[in-house]
Amino acid sequence: MRYDDEAKAPDAHGGARRPDAMRVPDGTDATDGKRGNSRRAFLRTTSAGVTSAALAATAGVAATSAASAQQTVPATTPKQPSRARPAGLTKPVTPACSGQETPASVEGPLFKPASPERGDLVTPGTQGVRIDLTGVVYDTSCTPLPGTLIEFWQCDQNGDYDTSGFALRGHQYTNNRGAYLLRTIIPRDYWGRWGQRAPHIHTQVQAPGSPVLVTQLYFPDDTEAYGRDFAALNAADRLLNRACTIALTARPGAAYSGTFDFVLKTTA
Repeated sequence: MRYDDEAKAPDAHGGARRPDAMRVPDGTDATDGKRGNSRRAFLRTTSAGVTSAALAATAGVAATSAASAQQTVPATTPKQPSRARPAGLTKPVTPACSGQETPASVEGPLFKPASPERGDLVTPGTQGVRIDLTGVVYDTSCTPLPGTLIEFWQCDQNGDYDTSGFALRGHQYTNNRGAYLLRTIIPRDYWGRWGQRAPHIHTQVQAPGSPVLVTQLYFPDDTEAYGRDFAALNAADRLLNRACTIALTARPGAAYSGTFDFVLKTTA
């Protein structure tokens, strides 16, 4: 059975969304790092460690770019958004790691352990606006953290989560430079226990022998996908933390490249 993050509200035509569960075959990711104890520790329940104080955290997050591969985008994806810049202006330099810990957020009820180890969540049947998300995991002294476990899960282009299988779910380990690459789609907004949620990607991040960071990544106000008003959705989401916003760059074919760096506290 497939359903959203929380209880689903009827759509604009008064009907409930049709469940459409799909199971994605297991895959592998080329990133390196240790699996053993880090993976077992990661599967423990983490929601108890997320407090209301964590929801109020406002620490900054810096964004740096790692290598990003071009992907073929289905012909059915929306029209590419325009990102023209005025003549004479150059793109701002991406700031370096700030050393400020990435803010935590709620886990939500739909985390599933034992997801496939893979960095590419897109399968032949996956629809939606493509995004290649890259970044580096640092500690608070801005040292990269190789072998860090990162779990990703999200809803699809209709706002539905796969709870019977592992569609749009997976985990990977950062490489020897502390970098990761996630190939996925931009998720849709949906209604749940906290009201209407803006599009977001759930993450759990854990360096070897360190505490688990549970957080959610969001999209800029000018993101263009599925005809949705991301600015209005972001403004209405009371869980959204602007410090956890992905930096996006438009690519040919109505797709995006994104960057987000995590900064972890490595001591309890």
